[in-house]
Amino acid sequence: MAPKIFDTTKILYLITVFIFTVSILFTAGCTKAEKSAFKHKDYGSQPWVVDIEELTLANDNFRAAWWTGNHLQMTVMTIKPGGEIGLEAHPNTDQFLRLEQGKAKVVMGKTKDNLTFEKEVSDDWAIFIPAGYWHNLKNNGKVDVKLYSIYTPAEHPSGTLHVLPEDDDHHPDHQ
Repeated sequence: MAPKIFDTTKILYLITVFIFTVSILFTAGCTKAEKSAFKHKDYGSQPWVVDIEELTLANDNFRAAWWTGNHLQMTVMTIKPGGEIGLEAHPNTDQFLRLEQGKAKVVMGKTKDNLTFEKEVSDDWAIFIPAGYWHNLKNNGKVDVKLYSIYTPAEHPSGTLHVLPEDDDHHPDHQ
C-alpha cells in the first residue's frame, strides 16, 4: 500500500489558513475608509434590516449609499470637524437627516442668499428639509459628525460612495 502523501483535512486547513492570511495582508495597509469602501454595498430594491446606529457610527466615508429603492434612498455620512455637507438644494427631493454623533450648525432657506433658518444640533437630533430648500450642515464640534440621510425620491446613483468630500462632483470643495 502506497503512503498517503496528502491528507484532505490538512489540505483544507492549509487552504483556510492561506486565505485568512491573504485577507489580513490585503487589508492590513488599508485606511479605515478603504476598508469601509471595500465592504460597501447598496442593498436597494431588496428587503434589508440593519442596525442603523451601528452602520452610521462605523462609517468613515463622506457619503455612502446603502439602500437605494425606486422612491427612497438611505445614505450615511461623516463630516470632519470644520467640514460641511455644502450648500445645496434638491428641487424635487425631501430629505431627513439624523445625527448619531457630533455637533453641527444647520442653515436653510428658500433661496441661496436668504438662509433664514438656523439651528445648533447634536446627537439624536432630526432635521427635515423640504424639497427646494437651500441647506447646509457644518460640523462646529471637535469630533466627526456621523449622520444618516433619507432622501425621497433617491438623490444619488445607486451604490454612491464618496470617500472624501472632493469625490462628490457637486460638493463646494470639489475643484
